[in-house]
Amino acid sequence: MPSRLLHPRRSLRSWLAVALAIAAVVLTGACRDRGPERARGPRVTLTVSAAASLREVVTELDSVYRAEHPEIAVRANFGASGALRQQLEQGAPADVFISASDRHMDALQRSGAIDPRTRRVLAGNELVLVVPASSPSPATDFRSLAGPGVKRVAIGAAASVPAGEYADEVLRALGIADAVRRKAVYAQNVRQVLAYVESGNVDAGIVYRTDAAVSPKVRVAAAAPAGSHRPITYPLAVVKSTAHRADATAYAAFLLGPRGREVLARHGFTTP
Repeated sequence: MPSRLLHPRRSLRSWLAVALAIAAVVLTGACRDRGPERARGPRVTLTVSAAASLREVVTELDSVYRAEHPEIAVRANFGASGALRQQLEQGAPADVFISASDRHMDALQRSGAIDPRTRRVLAGNELVLVVPASSPSPATDFRSLAGPGVKRVAIGAAASVPAGEYADEVLRALGIADAVRRKAVYAQNVRQVLAYVESGNVDAGIVYRTDAAVSPKVRVAAAAPAGSHRPITYPLAVVKSTAHRADATAYAAFLLGPRGREVLARHGFTTP
C-alpha cells in the first residue's frame, strides 16, 4: 500500500500545538513553585535609611521580611545618622528612617520630615572601648585614654555620628575630653572607627558593643562608666514623603514586633 503522507501545513500546525502545550505545562509548574507574587516580582521597593551600627541586624530582618512578603523588596541605605538626616532634609527618597540618636530624629520631626505618630524606640545599645585583639594595648579603660601611653584614639565625628556624641559625653564626664581630643582620629561613622582599630592604626576606639561583637579583630577593654552618657536609643519613624505609607508602616511594625525583637536581641541589642 502507498504510504500515507501528512499535509505540510497540517504537520506544522500539529507541531506548534504540541510545543505550546509543553510550554504551558512548564510555565504553570514554575509559577506554582515560585508562588504568584514571586512569579510577578515585587510590586513595591521600600528604602530604609538606617544607622551604620544596624547593618547586620537590618540586613537579616530585611531578608526575613522579604521571605514572608515577596511582594515587597527592601533596599537598605546605611550611614552615619547625621549624614542620613542630611540626605532626607535634601529630599533623598526614603520610606523608613532608623537613627542611632534622638537628636537627628528630633530635627527631622521639627522640620516635618517624619510622621511623629509612627515614631517608636526600636532598640538600645551600650558604649564600649575596643582595642586590637592581636596585640597588647596601653588603653585599659576610658580614663587610660588620657595617659601618655595612648597615642591615637578613633572616635566618630560627634556632629554626625551618634557614637561620637556619646563618646564625647563620657570623656567630658571623666574630665579628659581635652586630653583625648588632641590624639583623636575622627571617623565618618562607627564602622570606620571599628576598621581603624582592626587595622592596628590606633591604640583604641569607642564603638557600640554590638559593633565589637561582629569583629574577631578587636576585643572589649571596658564599658563606659554607668551614668557617664545619655541612654543609647534607636528611634524609628516612617518618612512623611513616602509614596508607600501603608507598606512602610507595616514594615516598621514588623521591626518593632516579636520577630524584630528576637533578631535584635540575638545581635546584642537591648529591646523595649
